[in-house]
Amino acid sequence: MRVLGIDPGLRNMGWGIIDVSGGRIAHVANGICHSVGEDLARRLCSLHAQLTEVVERFAPEAAAVEHTFVNKDAAGTLKLGQARGIALLVPAQAGLEVGEYAPNAVKKTVVGVGHAAKQQVEHMVRLHLPGIVIAGPDAADALAVAICHSHHVQSAGRLQAALAKAAS
Repeated sequence: MRVLGIDPGLRNMGWGIIDVSGGRIAHVANGICHSVGEDLARRLCSLHAQLTEVVERFAPEAAAVEHTFVNKDAAGTLKLGQARGIALLVPAQAGLEVGEYAPNAVKKTVVGVGHAAKQQVEHMVRLHLPGIVIAGPDAADALAVAICHSHHVQSAGRLQAALAKAAS
């Protein structure tokens, strides 16, 4: 299964793609979509076009997006939410199911601690994907989201198999 992880951002939207086979994961690609334009509409359009190109190029089979957190700046939070809308829309337009994860859930899955620092997340991503060149912190976070989603999908599959076995 090929998984696309997305770390939403209005200036920088991180993305990371991994292949999952059984319990093994392998890095495919990662990068950052940088918004271009002066006004919000053009910036969102730019992010949409860039992320659409990533989906078309790498053909993921599943996607996951990190939830945004609410901060003191309501206007900034609203703009980030609009960028998150693009992060949800693009994979949905490609017909993908999109998982959503809180930042603490991603950190807990990848690092083992829900309040890990960004550096810890990047370090653990490097341990999961040896030899990787990471495009930046946003791409590292996106790869962490993809890893988190792969773990949750595998866990759900094991649970369904156990329930089916118990029912028979």
